[in-house]
Amino acid sequence: MRRCAVALLGRRARRRWLHLIVGGALFMPFWMVGSVVVGALLGAGGLFTGSLAVQFGAYAVGLPLVAVAALFPLARPMSVAAARALCGVPADRYADGPAQGPAARARTAGWFTLHLGAGALVSGATLALPPFAVSVMALPFSPALRESELGRLWGLDRPWWSWAALPAGLLMLLALAAAAAGTGALLALQAPRLLGPSPADRLAAAERRAAEAESRNRLARELHDSVGHALSAVTLQAGAARRVLDGGAGADLAFVREALTAIEETTRRTVGELDWVLGLLRQDEQAGEGGEAGEGGAGGPGPGPGLDALESLVRGAGPKVALTVSGDLAPVPEALSREAYRIVQEGLTNAARHAGGEPVSVRLDARTEEWEISMENPLPARPPVARPNGGRGLRGIGERARLLGGTAEAGPADGVWRLVVRIPR
Repeated sequence: MRRCAVALLGRRARRRWLHLIVGGALFMPFWMVGSVVVGALLGAGGLFTGSLAVQFGAYAVGLPLVAVAALFPLARPMSVAAARALCGVPADRYADGPAQGPAARARTAGWFTLHLGAGALVSGATLALPPFAVSVMALPFSPALRESELGRLWGLDRPWWSWAALPAGLLMLLALAAAAAGTGALLALQAPRLLGPSPADRLAAAERRAAEAESRNRLARELHDSVGHALSAVTLQAGAARRVLDGGAGADLAFVREALTAIEETTRRTVGELDWVLGLLRQDEQAGEGGEAGEGGAGGPGPGPGLDALESLVRGAGPKVALTVSGDLAPVPEALSREAYRIVQEGLTNAARHAGGEPVSVRLDARTEEWEISMENPLPARPPVARPNGGRGLRGIGERARLLGGTAEAGPADGVWRLVVRIPR
């Protein structure tokens, strides 16, 4: 008994009933247009005529109009929002955004027509049946009601109504609740089929997830390269300065001053790069909220560090890093300039970790059609093993090179550790 009561009047059933009433309310403009059309054809006159033929004729005319209206882009987002809130179906089973493609539009039209058509019938019954049922249940207790003109019109003045009125009225209300619950359950069953994602919707969702993953990977690369290089360079310079100071009175104070200057310059530059990366993060959040953001646009971060900041990067890496540039870097595109800066930065980070303070040479060759970045440092006592995918830093360098259509190679060669990146111009 309790289970039947919950099924007919529980929270989920009440919400679905409300969903049907919303559909009936949305159907009203279409029904009014149908009433005008059918009333004019039948000569019934009046928008709210009591003629059942006009009312059901208006209903029949309104349904095709509903199907046509469902072809507009707003129909599916509006239907999904109402169904998610009231149908009791998991939210992830619905599609997002306007329907794309003829099949998805047809399914949306089918749902919209079903929702509004069924909602109109249930809403009409909800408005008309309860007053009638209450009047019937009041018959045994009200002789005036039995003898009234309304009572005679409905046939409520018959003697047998005196004992059958109360159960009949209750059965009417129970039938209304059962009809609403059954119709609501039918709509909930059809909602995922008619409002669920189509193959085009799934493809669009997969593309959005891939874009989000690429954005996260990009930010992770930027943070890894910027912060990782800064920490490695600062650690190297601070360690060298400490070892010099440990030498006592004969310490080379000029070297210590140079190391501290490099630390200061590296940290200042890294703070600027962190601000830029955080700007990218805020830009991606705004884009996810529907805002418009473009790199360097209003409210967005400016371009990140490029080849114009390369000399500062090399100075911060210490006095044993030599930079050689062949060719003119001025015409290098902005995207290539930024990625080249990051590649050199990560290469210097790897050299600081593995070269043990040995000299490092950085060469940029922009004289040919294939732009080349190469870095060399003496092999340490225990050279790192060249793995197919490299470490995290080498993997990031490879990703940046492939992003630009180039290649990256790293490993021991001719007694040195060599990193070579080639990028087509």
